[in-house]
Amino acid sequence: MTKSILVILAGAALAFASCQKKASESSESAQADSTAAPVETQKANADYKPAFPGQTRIGGVKSATAYEGKVLTSDLKNPWGVTTLPDGRLIITEKAGSMRIATTDGKLSEPITGIPAVNSDGQGGLLGIRVDPAFEQNRMVYWVFSEARPDGNLTSVAKGKLSADEKKIEGATVIYRATPAFKSNLHYGGRILFDKNSDLIISTGERSDTITRPQAQHLNSSLGKVIRITKEGKPVKGNPFEGQADAKPELYSYGHRNVQGLAFHPVSGDLWEVEFGPRGGDELNRIQPGKNYGWPTITYGIEYSGKKIGEAIQQKDGMEQPVYYWDPVVSPSGITFYSSDSIPEWKNNLFIGGLSSMHIVRLVIEDNKVVGEERLLAGEGQRFRDITEGKDGALYAVTDQGRLYRVYKK
Repeated sequence: MTKSILVILAGAALAFASCQKKASESSESAQADSTAAPVETQKANADYKPAFPGQTRIGGVKSATAYEGKVLTSDLKNPWGVTTLPDGRLIITEKAGSMRIATTDGKLSEPITGIPAVNSDGQGGLLGIRVDPAFEQNRMVYWVFSEARPDGNLTSVAKGKLSADEKKIEGATVIYRATPAFKSNLHYGGRILFDKNSDLIISTGERSDTITRPQAQHLNSSLGKVIRITKEGKPVKGNPFEGQADAKPELYSYGHRNVQGLAFHPVSGDLWEVEFGPRGGDELNRIQPGKNYGWPTITYGIEYSGKKIGEAIQQKDGMEQPVYYWDPVVSPSGITFYSSDSIPEWKNNLFIGGLSSMHIVRLVIEDNKVVGEERLLAGEGQRFRDITEGKDGALYAVTDQGRLYRVYKK
């Protein structure tokens, strides 16, 4: 009897060990297999060759952790920006010019009043939003919007105090305008971040038109730039073009097309951005102060008409290569790095809201190179406009169609 029990126990132990090994192998392969086929299977618009291996169409990866994307509400009206409040709730901008506060179970406040008028035509509106790092003391909110001026429209930055009853913005003031103004309603950029020194990082677009496009290369223009200013709207001391003749001192980097994603890496502290290409050529860049990111001189995209852009070159001395690019486009908008321990395999991965691609992009980045790509919530049929990490370790994403999603471990 004892011998029979020992045999049964030994067999069970072997079976358990075998199952554990298979589960481990399955988990490891799901997390680490970047030799899988790329997630993009469509033909590229251009026949351009990448500058280095892995610059585009990297191998696909698949999350081993079970996750869920839950719709918390569908009652937002064209939400554009989302960020967290210190208590874990979310404050959200709506394109037409209102802000809403949302709980993490989807309850929405009434629209917050006291916000200066926005020009919401075309791609304009109430855009990116952040709260002051000292919000618990000063209740200050900062946002980007498209503003109509006598000589045209421009990307502007404003700030104001959220009232104690959370119903209005008090003392709203425009602190910065990205000049020159232009009579177009396209390519405003519009994201905003606070850096570790509580200064503001702002993105602008080059306004799309072939007339303004070259200004992305001009240091006396704020178009097509990443900009660093103080909370008062002044250039930060030590900016790369400080004291340089014919250069705006607020500029931080240049040669951008339309930057709608900005995020700091949680470990290195590096600034990363995504920007729209034309037809093909969406870019992921690691931003370094004073660097030229090439648009419109170099690009991996083509005109919407199918014609080549400029000299149709992809590399040039003195111009930075994107860390990664997409062709066809994903139309990358808001981005966030994941820093929570809730889903360990996502730690330090970059998540990107995809508009035309209608999914959330997950990029695995190692040593400043993309080593894996995954598509999340691709079956939802939504244009993902912005994404942020919540205080609870979940991701929160808003879509053009009015949804707020919570993406979390099952």
